[in-house]
Amino acid sequence: MRVLTWLLVRTGSAAFMLLLGSLVVFLLMHAVPGDAALAALGDQASPQAIADFRRLHHLDDPLAVQFLAWMRGALHGDLGTSISLAGGFSTASLVARALPNTLFIGAYALALALAISITAGSIAASRHGRVEDVLATSGAIVTISMPDFWLGYVLVLVFSLELGWFPAYGFTRPGESVAGALHSGFLPALAIAVPMAGIFSRMLRATLLETFRRAYVTSARAMGFGRFFVFWHYVFRNALIPYVTAVGLQARYLLGGVVVVERVFGVPGIGSVMVDGAFARDISVVQGCAVVFLLIVILVNLVVDLVCGLLDPRTAA
Repeated sequence: MRVLTWLLVRTGSAAFMLLLGSLVVFLLMHAVPGDAALAALGDQASPQAIADFRRLHHLDDPLAVQFLAWMRGALHGDLGTSISLAGGFSTASLVARALPNTLFIGAYALALALAISITAGSIAASRHGRVEDVLATSGAIVTISMPDFWLGYVLVLVFSLELGWFPAYGFTRPGESVAGALHSGFLPALAIAVPMAGIFSRMLRATLLETFRRAYVTSARAMGFGRFFVFWHYVFRNALIPYVTAVGLQARYLLGGVVVVERVFGVPGIGSVMVDGAFARDISVVQGCAVVFLLIVILVNLVVDLVCGLLDPRTAA
């Protein structure tokens, strides 16, 4: 019964967040200076053509009417129609084509960040106060201060232009070739992963050091268990709970990094679609992309809660 109540509460809060996020994006797009009709038709369009365009796409309707019409369509899976970015195409089709690329880059970056941070954080904590700890901590501080777009250009300069190991621009879709997607997506994923890995490794190091001082760890050592056994069975698992929470909180940064890095590396993902739609004042496209991003963040937070419950059943009680 308690689990059902928790699910109902989370579902209700998720629906409210989706509604609120959609409303905020809708109002912000209308607050931006410019005319969607003029952006779609060009500066040379006649006043009559602009008026007909606005009437055709209901841009003259009151804001409340426009938003409620969009909401009714969204509840049935219709996110509207692009009026300028890809005139006549549904926003859902644009999102469906671009979303797999964004999810692939995001998952790729997250996997790299987890691998780097778990390795660096574990080494730093287990070698506390030694050279390895200093190097790992210093490296984390440096990587946290690196903007992902700047790091992307540095990676292109080194690994593409100088060494020629990876393409400087363009992306092979996972549906066409997984190996090609892994190769062409490595630099954009790494540009996103490195700053996140710095944050994750510092968090993991801090929680590991705190867990090392717990009474049950001291008792395990006193019972004669080896250092390796104590680390993996008593320290590491308990330290993962705040670490996993930190990973979930960084989902927003991950999506923000994807939007920027997709432009740098020419990845045809949902971030690029959203940016193009914003410049074209294509409200339907921007709003559809924002709702998808918000839904991803909500789902990630839900998964984090479930994982934390598995690591420590007391949190689910």
